[in-house]
Amino acid sequence: MKYPNFRTLDLNLLRVFDQVMAERNLTRAARNLSMTQPAVSNALARLREAVGDQLVSRSGYGVEPTPRALVLWPAVADALRQLESSFAPGDFTAAEAKHTFVLAMADATASTLMPGLVKIIERDAPGVSMRVVPLVTRDPRRLLDEGQVDLAVGYFPAVLADLTAQAQSGGMAAFDHQRLYDGVYVCVMRQGHPLSRGKLTLDRYCAARHLLVSFSGRPFGFVDEALASRGRERRVVLTVNQFFTAGRVVSESDLLTVLPRHFVKVTGMASELTLRELPFDVPPVHVDSLWHRRQAQRSDHAWLRLAVLAAAREAFGERAGRSESAG
Repeated sequence: MKYPNFRTLDLNLLRVFDQVMAERNLTRAARNLSMTQPAVSNALARLREAVGDQLVSRSGYGVEPTPRALVLWPAVADALRQLESSFAPGDFTAAEAKHTFVLAMADATASTLMPGLVKIIERDAPGVSMRVVPLVTRDPRRLLDEGQVDLAVGYFPAVLADLTAQAQSGGMAAFDHQRLYDGVYVCVMRQGHPLSRGKLTLDRYCAARHLLVSFSGRPFGFVDEALASRGRERRVVLTVNQFFTAGRVVSESDLLTVLPRHFVKVTGMASELTLRELPFDVPPVHVDSLWHRRQAQRSDHAWLRLAVLAAAREAFGERAGRSESAG
């Protein structure tokens, strides 16, 4: 394996490499760097020669990284972010900032937080932009580690359990989190559904046909885990990756689904839906913000975290943000 000579390596090549890896597309990387695409291609060629690896190859409309590139990128991205933080002004001035933040969250979470965040931006930070991307996993640590998103917001029970275990063992976790609010989930069906009348028993619930919201596409969620602990199961006949889609389908069918209670109010479909309490207990659904620890001391990122928390408090009042990160 060839190792570059850092005395002669042009560190600007690492900035190009970072953007190409983040975008998986030479044209977008060139735009982000204010370079031409041929210049990006030339920089990649020089870095390939330096490290003795192809790094990326063309794939469809973009590029596909090699295994060596995937190993190199986290270290390169981390070093670049630390340098940026060191050279950046110490204080983030919201009124003058021109930042763009990228947040990953589900549609139900975005519908809850983004109205409040927009108010904060319009009032305090008119030059700030936010880009919300779909949350497609219950473990977004790779996205955060690779710098694809600045903040992930959602229900991450396995991640938080892992971080707690690391803290209890004396280790230094690479990620931090903040409790934003607790989601209350309810059974949702169309108005006039046969199960909207009479007691919704566990037997009636399990005998029905169900729609599951799954970000990853995996046809087994926390409700199914709760049922399995009781030796029961339900028949999931449709899996979708958006809460709004679930509400729309259920409003026009006999399927049941499970949605956050607060989300139903903002769908525009509340009059078409009936909400029933689930006939069994489910674990609390805690919604947290999650970020990489290397961002912790950045004043711009601290402002982002506080803005998200303020938006949660606007939506949920004093119930929001009570549980701080274990750090």
